Amino acid sequence: MGILIAVGQLMLSLSILIVLHEGGHFLPARWFNVRVEKFYLFFDPWFSLLKTKKGDTEYGIGWLPLGGYVKLSGMVDESLDTAQLKEPAKPWEFRSKPAWQRLIIMLGGVTVNLILGFFIYGMVLWTWGEEYLPNENVTYGVVPDSLGRAMGIQEGDHIVSIGGKPFEKFSAATVIREVIVNDARSLTVRRDGEELQLPIGEDYARLLSSRDRRYTLFDMRLPFDVRDVLEDSPADKAGVKPGDQILELNGKPARFFHEFRKLAQPLKGEAVTLTLLREGDTLRLNMTTTEKGMVGLAPRMYETRRQEYTLAEALPAGVSQGWGLLADQVKAFGQMFRGRINPSDSLGGFVTIGEMYGTVWNWERFWKMTAILSLILAFMNLLPIPALDGGHVMFLLYEVATGRKPSDKFMEYATLIGFIIVLALVIYVNGLDIKRLLDRLF
Repeated sequence: MGILIAVGQLMLSLSILIVLHEGGHFLPARWFNVRVEKFYLFFDPWFSLLKTKKGDTEYGIGWLPLGGYVKLSGMVDESLDTAQLKEPAKPWEFRSKPAWQRLIIMLGGVTVNLILGFFIYGMVLWTWGEEYLPNENVTYGVVPDSLGRAMGIQEGDHIVSIGGKPFEKFSAATVIREVIVNDARSLTVRRDGEELQLPIGEDYARLLSSRDRRYTLFDMRLPFDVRDVLEDSPADKAGVKPGDQILELNGKPARFFHEFRKLAQPLKGEAVTLTLLREGDTLRLNMTTTEKGMVGLAPRMYETRRQEYTLAEALPAGVSQGWGLLADQVKAFGQMFRGRINPSDSLGGFVTIGEMYGTVWNWERFWKMTAILSLILAFMNLLPIPALDGGHVMFLLYEVATGRKPSDKFMEYATLIGFIIVLALVIYVNGLDIKRLLDRLF
């Protein structure tokens, strides 16, 4: 059921974004009196799921969910239908319009995706605000993983800044992004009242960009104060109550949640003794762990903060967040071309995107993901690859600058090459997803 929910969210997002993107081409084409022969959600090779005709335009839904399209009369596009090009240009054809009108038509889809991404970001902030964990609230510092320890982070360190930027909202993902995308080469921590600067070598960026997500650098160091006790769990049957403070497991220190988890995991289905503090009294309770080495306790988390936004505040904040995402995408591509990020570790297809939606329907996360996907689609469509909007824009800018229009035959071959490149990229990134799934299974 969870997989169906993730797939359903992805398909709904794609449907919204594709229809609006193609509408961005459709409307200016109509304004400039270009005939639109087809308007399709998803591709329809050989047959379509639904279709209807209104005026000169056939509207439909295809069966192949790799995108959508509008087919403009007199335009060389990925359909490679060149029959019209053998006849003189008609007034309603795309090729007969001035270059500036064709440029507006081709930029329409990307423009809609950009505006939509910024707008959705703003609406999410206005509706739900922004919840975050203030770094100052993480009073017991961090617990590093193996890579964090190799970098020099020690248990109990407090993160102060990354690459010179203050670390105000606690998130290991922020540090990882700064290392991978922004070339941050130092991490400042506070240890025993002193601030220390830890150098970050280039090899760490490669390790952190790995898709297997083996490394998180650090997690919060959380006292094991019991927040919830799972009903009928070993801890519940033994008499553990919310508010208890865990001290030891089998006589070994387990004051912090990561200590308890490390001790409990190997003890699967075994009898254990839990030492805890309750209203000043020390208690020892006996129980048997589950087959997964769990006892049914959840720790009390550090207090988060939710920043509320008015509509006037949310819209510019949404633009700022969206623009930051686009800037990170551009920088990440630059790092790939420089060889600092391995594309096979960093790219993903539909499975990767679907996993980001989660297996439980959450409207806040759904709209955030839709905003992210809208901006990524805008960025990808602007790449100067023939068959993508960016390829057409590139040739139109050349025409505007030189006054020379590329021949129809040149556009036909360029579009074919571009289509092959795009298809190869789609197969490549989704092939990476399949390989990762197989690696997980075997």
